[in-house]
Amino acid sequence: MKYSIVYSSRTGNTRQLADALHASLPAEDCVYFGTPAPEALAADRVYVGFWTDKGSCDETVAAFLQSLPAGKEVYLFGTAGFGGSAVYFDKILDAAAANLPAGVRVVGRYMCQGRMPQAVRTRYEAMPDSPRRQAMLDNFDAALSHPDADDLDRLCRAVTAAL
Repeated sequence: MKYSIVYSSRTGNTRQLADALHASLPAEDCVYFGTPAPEALAADRVYVGFWTDKGSCDETVAAFLQSLPAGKEVYLFGTAGFGGSAVYFDKILDAAAANLPAGVRVVGRYMCQGRMPQAVRTRYEAMPDSPRRQAMLDNFDAALSHPDADDLDRLCRAVTAAL
């Protein structure tokens, strides 16, 4: 089966996932690897990676997902600064999948936490002291190591299981 890996990565987190995925799949079956482009549509299955923007995929990936033709298989993967909750990740993946036209089949999904830019922590630090502020700072600090080797391994295992 021919595949493409398409990704959008603002901070490099989703690019790490895409690179790990690219290294784990048969190179001879790869039709396209890179940012959203029409060339990716030549594959039977498209692995689509995104960073989280306002609870869904970013606009570039949303437009790409909307362009997929019926009959295409899609595996969604992404990163989000906030982590620790499968329910939260599922909401993001559901919102991203809502961009898919009828007849496009989702064959798998994966999300993990990703580190955020220092500017985000600076913004949190400027907030009035509260339990919410502390929770946001704690989450920021927990995200610094992600995606880590375990995140990358879980993605590759999940994709292999969906082959």
